[in-house]
Amino acid sequence: MRTIRALWPSIAVLSLAAVAACAPKPEAVSYKKDVAPILQEHCAYCHTPGQAGFVVSGFELVDYDSLMRGTSFGPVVLPGDALTSVLVMLIEGRAAPAINMPHGDAKPLTQAQIATIRAWVEQGANNN
Repeated sequence: MRTIRALWPSIAVLSLAAVAACAPKPEAVSYKKDVAPILQEHCAYCHTPGQAGFVVSGFELVDYDSLMRGTSFGPVVLPGDALTSVLVMLIEGRAAPAINMPHGDAKPLTQAQIATIRAWVEQGANNN
């Protein structure tokens, strides 16, 4: 009995580790299938040459490479770091109201769309 009590903390830790290992992994978010359509619907129209978003920021949003290049001020996506990625900050409304995106009268992203982009960034912002 004394031996079992002494082993109890180790058994508990191993049990929790086994349960965690069996937990389903979140599904990988695809740039092409999940993220690009959101950006095309809500962002690309303004972030093309000649449009306001491009003129102000130099941010051209035509494909994965242009997204990852970022703006004339620096990158907007920090792979693996949704908390400080500018793109996520802007779409979540964590920036100054004047620069939250999408801007003006544009249709805002849904919470599900924001969560998709956030998860994609957290997963490494892969070109998949």
